[in-house]
Amino acid sequence: MGASESSLGISAEALQEYQDCTFFTKKEILHILKLFCKTGGTEDHPIEIGSDADLETTRVKHERIMKLPEFRDNAFGERILQVFSDGQEDMSFEDFLDMASVFSEGATRDVKSSYAFRMYDFDNDGYLGEKDLQQTVEYLIGAKKPQKKGEKVEKPHLDAEQVNQAVQQILAESDLDQDNQLSYIEFEHVVSRAPDFTNTFRIRF
Repeated sequence: MGASESSLGISAEALQEYQDCTFFTKKEILHILKLFCKTGGTEDHPIEIGSDADLETTRVKHERIMKLPEFRDNAFGERILQVFSDGQEDMSFEDFLDMASVFSEGATRDVKSSYAFRMYDFDNDGYLGEKDLQQTVEYLIGAKKPQKKGEKVEKPHLDAEQVNQAVQQILAESDLDQDNQLSYIEFEHVVSRAPDFTNTFRIRF
């Protein structure tokens, strides 16, 4: 390994590799690493990264990451963490960096749509069926939004029947082969007609 690029202990080679496979500059990667270390530790005592090996073995629990403002009030917060950690209950730095990169301003629409599809595919069968779409709509209208302690629970804008009507409308407009589910190609077609998709599918770290 080459000389350390920062006090965090990441080598110049590792930093270059991360830059090559994300939409971030080296400075932005170091910012994400500092956030990862802070999230896994405390304000005064963040996780210490002394080498590239530490980056590969250090993991942070989802419950710690969910305390970040970017996730605390995000209805999809836990689902996002599940997708980027492949169902594990914690995340490595590479998981965390990949997630931040996909939600960054620099990520392409194709990259964002690929991960959005995975997020909405709750049963992980490679299609967005009625149940997947129902859950997605419920998340989008705030029915699954995390509630803070003592916070008044707000009633969702749509009831169960209206959610079902929304799902059927989505299928009627986007299910091109009429198999009652959306393939990734059909989902991409939906995204292509939503010019604001890349702007809404964004989290600023």
